[in-house]
Amino acid sequence: MRLLLLAAALLAPSAAAAQVKSGDRLPPANPLPYQDLDTVAVLAPINALFAALEAGDAAAMLRVVYPDGRVTASDGSTVRQHSFTQFAERVRPESAFQERIWDPAIDVDDNIAMVWAPFVVRVGGKVANCGIDHFDLVRENGAWKVMNITFSSRTTGCPGQ
Repeated sequence: MRLLLLAAALLAPSAAAAQVKSGDRLPPANPLPYQDLDTVAVLAPINALFAALEAGDAAAMLRVVYPDGRVTASDGSTVRQHSFTQFAERVRPESAFQERIWDPAIDVDDNIAMVWAPFVVRVGGKVANCGIDHFDLVRENGAWKVMNITFSSRTTGCPGQ
């Protein structure tokens, strides 16, 4: 009985170990390069979304997202939300930009997935802003689509500035 209690005490997390400091970052969920085909497939619509934004192609963007999904932006003082359909109205070749992510944390469970990654946006080759992207994805009929994007945005302290 004492061995059982000792084992339970050793396996129970302490309150200090369970706390997460506000400055802690979410580590990549999978080692790079990704080996899991599901994980690689989750990145495909995100990469297609970025290609569409870089081309200013609203129709291509809408093919990889749920039109009623949301784009939510936080710049530290305000939060703005749009449906993907509303966001697509502003996607044009003359307003195109390049967005890149790195070191994504990716979690997949059945037909849902989450991707969390730092990003940098460049306009005309110059860093415009950076922050963290959070994507919610859903797999339907075997294909992943972006349901929601939430991101922080700042114009200072960005890589490459």
